Amino acid sequence: MAESVEGAETVDQIRDGLMDDWKILENVFRLLQKEDTFCVDPQKWGKQKIVPFLQPDKLKELINLKVRETENCSLAEIEELCQQVIHYSVKTSHGRFHNQLFGQLDPFGLAGALVTEAMNGSTYTYEVAPVFSLIETEVIATICKLAGYKEGDGIFAPGGSTSNMYGMVLARYKIAPEVKTSGMFGMRPLVLFTSDESHYSFVKAANWLGLGSDNCVSVRTNERGQMLLDDLEAKIAEAKARGGQPFFVNCTAGTTVLGAFDDINGAADVTERHGLWLHVDACLGGAALLSAKNRSLIAGLERANSFSWNPHKTIGAPLQCSLFLTRESGRLLERCNSTEAHYLFQQDKFYDVSYDTGNKSVQCGRKIDAFKFWLMLKARGYGKYGLMVDHAIHIARLLEDKLRQRGDRFRLVLPEHEYSNVCFWFIPKAMRLSSEEETPEWWNRLYTVAPKIKEQMAHSGTLMIGYSPLKAKNLGNFFRMVFTCFPILKSEELDFILDEIERLGENIVL
Repeated sequence: MAESVEGAETVDQIRDGLMDDWKILENVFRLLQKEDTFCVDPQKWGKQKIVPFLQPDKLKELINLKVRETENCSLAEIEELCQQVIHYSVKTSHGRFHNQLFGQLDPFGLAGALVTEAMNGSTYTYEVAPVFSLIETEVIATICKLAGYKEGDGIFAPGGSTSNMYGMVLARYKIAPEVKTSGMFGMRPLVLFTSDESHYSFVKAANWLGLGSDNCVSVRTNERGQMLLDDLEAKIAEAKARGGQPFFVNCTAGTTVLGAFDDINGAADVTERHGLWLHVDACLGGAALLSAKNRSLIAGLERANSFSWNPHKTIGAPLQCSLFLTRESGRLLERCNSTEAHYLFQQDKFYDVSYDTGNKSVQCGRKIDAFKFWLMLKARGYGKYGLMVDHAIHIARLLEDKLRQRGDRFRLVLPEHEYSNVCFWFIPKAMRLSSEEETPEWWNRLYTVAPKIKEQMAHSGTLMIGYSPLKAKNLGNFFRMVFTCFPILKSEELDFILDEIERLGENIVL
């Protein structure tokens, strides 16, 4: 079918103007170099808003979000759109952004991310990503060695939820490899176990993998948020008694809220007795691998069959950067996930096809996430990151001290946390000065304080700290402060944080 004259002319115009279009990169790089884009200079944090928060309807009025069949924006107009998006976005590298488990970027990581985006490769074959394939292999080998795996394997995955799912799929394949081809028909229900404070990704994975969320069994935790091993034993026995087949136990190394670490060695004793796969969700606390001082938090990791770790948490790698590692040898990961995609994974190529890592992945196209992490490690070495992890944990302990020093204005959820998380309540003046006892009604009012202060934070743009309830412990909302390697805070910054919470919350209406 012949191309229309109008269509051909339009395509010609795009082709003829394409070299000019590439000039948009100069404009964008200029925007990125503005100091208000990243807000990383501590001397200017007080003058730079983390976000000029607007409600959705108002934001839709200010930015032309509509997508139409025909557009003809100039480079200047495209630059203006980019500037608007930057302006109204949350500056997660601002030194007072502590809202998530990630924070300010490591500049070397960002440099690596820019390079990989520009190269636009995919890490399924050495043919299309030669250097990046070698880099991913080297990073995985290094982390396996740090974990104590004599032989190991792994892959970069699109987030911690997927990394955890890799562990479940691999565990299922090892116990029942026939599932890969014939499915789960006629099998006893496979049952997995994870603590009541673990990440929700395990319940989601049970759904996605056809196990059923009812077969994701919740194990009770102690007052510090650590899995109770006697309850794990009891839950395994109960699952067997009702006809289930236990196959997988997850330990959490750094829970999302309290930052608690399960006893990996104790859990390994249980799983070895019962012949179960032990996975460690170290998406948050895996950074302890790099530390000498706090390495004991993940003692026993070498006994786990697999673990997940997100370097985009704690150590400042750009999102996303997530690893799945296993100690299992014999190409188990590849055998579990491979298919005969002859158009991509030909065995008669002109190089060593063992570097075609795509057969290990559930994905086909896969972003290059290893390079930014590798560049960080090349710039500083993992030893320096270990020291910065120690510093972040030290700063968390200093905050606990400062909270205690402020008397009845603040109250810690735990006397001392294990990691760089600190959870606490702020008690406003009206509740402090009241002679009312701490009845359930009093506590219910206290649980409304953090959301109200959070709203004030959003509008002021001076500070961002998350809040959370803890359903497993019947606790309502409290602040969850999480320290990361970047920014590298000094102790006086902690005084600002507490002063600002008091300023915003002292006279809120309850």
